[in-house]
Amino acid sequence: MEFLPIFLDLKQRPCVVVGGGDIAFRKIKLLLRAGAKVTVIAPEVCQGLNALKDEVTCKVKNFEPSDLQGCDLVIAATNDRTVNSQISAAARERGMPVNVVDQPDLCSFIVPSIIDRSPVVVAVSSSGSSPVLARLLRARLETMIPSSYGRLAELVRGFRDQVRDKLKVSRDIRIFWEKILQGPVAEMMFAGQEDAAKAALQQAINTGDTLVDKSGEVYLVGAGPGDPDLLTFRALRLLQQADVVVYDRLVSKEILDLVRKDAEFLYVGKQRDDHALPQNEINEVLVRFAKQGKRVLRLKGGDPFIFGRGGEEIEELAAAGVPFQIVPGITAASGTASYAGIPLTHRDYAQSLVFVTGHLKDGSQNLNWTVLAQPHQTVVVYMGLVGVKNFCKQLLAHGAPKDRPMALVQKATTRDQKVIVGTVETIPDLVEKADIKPPTLIIIGDVVNLQDKLAWFDPRDNT
Repeated sequence: MEFLPIFLDLKQRPCVVVGGGDIAFRKIKLLLRAGAKVTVIAPEVCQGLNALKDEVTCKVKNFEPSDLQGCDLVIAATNDRTVNSQISAAARERGMPVNVVDQPDLCSFIVPSIIDRSPVVVAVSSSGSSPVLARLLRARLETMIPSSYGRLAELVRGFRDQVRDKLKVSRDIRIFWEKILQGPVAEMMFAGQEDAAKAALQQAINTGDTLVDKSGEVYLVGAGPGDPDLLTFRALRLLQQADVVVYDRLVSKEILDLVRKDAEFLYVGKQRDDHALPQNEINEVLVRFAKQGKRVLRLKGGDPFIFGRGGEEIEELAAAGVPFQIVPGITAASGTASYAGIPLTHRDYAQSLVFVTGHLKDGSQNLNWTVLAQPHQTVVVYMGLVGVKNFCKQLLAHGAPKDRPMALVQKATTRDQKVIVGTVETIPDLVEKADIKPPTLIIIGDVVNLQDKLAWFDPRDNT
C-alpha cells in the first residue's frame, strides 16, 4: 500500500493553496466543503476564485515559505515545477502534509476521487499513477451507492447509543446493524419514508426484532424503453437485490441480465389477444410472493404509471397491506422520441402533448378524435401498431390534413430500432411493407419533420 487512506477533520483549520488557476479553484472548493479556512497565494487568480472572495483569504503575490506559518495543510497547484518543489520542501521542513497536483513524487498525501454521501464518504485512489482511472472507478461506484445512504447513516447515528445500551455485546450489536442495514428499514430510507424508517428501527430496538425475512415488499420499477444504460441508479440497485422478478415482454434481455443470478423469474407478458397471465392474477402473484417475505421486483417497460397498469397493481397491494415503492422509468414516449430524433415539443411546432393508448381492454379505439385531429400539438400513441390503419382513418375523418407528419418507431433505443416516417395518409402502407415488429410507438405532428436533421442514433453502431 503506497499511501495510507485517512480522513482529516479540517473544520475551521487553516489551509494554504498556492496557485490561482482552474485546478487550484477545484481544490479550494473541495477544502471549503470540508469546512477549512483557506488562504490562496497566487500572483493572479481565475474568475472562479474571484467569485469566492467572501469565502477565502486571497493574497495576490508570489509564494514565500513564510506563507505557511500556522498552516495545517498545503496544496500546490501551480504550473511551475520549480515553485512546486519549493512549496513541497517548505511544507515537509515544517512537518505539514502537502499535496502537489499531478506530481506524486512531491506529495506527502494525495487527494482521491470522492463519492460524497455525507456523512458517508468513499475515496478512490490510484496512488497518483492514474487519476483518470480513479475517476472512472468512482463513476462506477456512484451508480452503486444511492444518494440516500447519507440519510441512512444519519438515522443510524441517532440510534447507536440506544442499540449499544440495549445489546451491550459487540457481536450482537454488529449482527443487529447488519440486518437493519440490509432490510426494510434501509429500504424505507431509500424510498424517502424517513418517519416510517425511524418508527420501524425504534420497534426493532424495543423488541429485538430486526424485521428481516418476515415482511416482503414489492418494487414497481420502470425499465425504460429498452437500452439498459437508461435505467435509473435505484432501478439497478433493486435489480441486484430482488428475490423474485415479475416482468413483461417489453423488458429487454440486456436488462434482465442485470438481475441477480439466483433470483426467481416469472414472465407475465401481454400482447394483443395473448396474455401469459391475466392482470388480476398478476396482482395476486405480487401479493402472494410479498406475504411470503420475498422482495418482489415488478419490472415494466417504460414507466409503470404511463399505460403500464402500475396503478391497478398498487391498488391491490395497498388493499392487502403489502409495502411497496415505485421507481419511475424513462417513458417509452420520451426515450423513443429522443432516440428517433423527434422532439415531442417545440416552440415553433407543438404547444401541447397528448399520450393515448392504441386500444382499450376490449381492443376497441374509443378516443376523442376531434381533439387528436387538432393542429399545433404532438400525439403519441402507445400500442398502436395493430390499429394504425383505423387510427389514421379516424384522424382524416375528423379533420386532420392528409399530409400531417407521422412516424412509427420499432424497438426504440435498441440495435433493432427502425423509424418509418410518412404522413397520416401514407403511414399505414409504409408500415405494412416494412414488416414492423412490436414494441412500437407512433408520433404524430409537425415535430416529425425535424427527424431528418435531428436523428443522431444509428443502431448499426451497437451491433
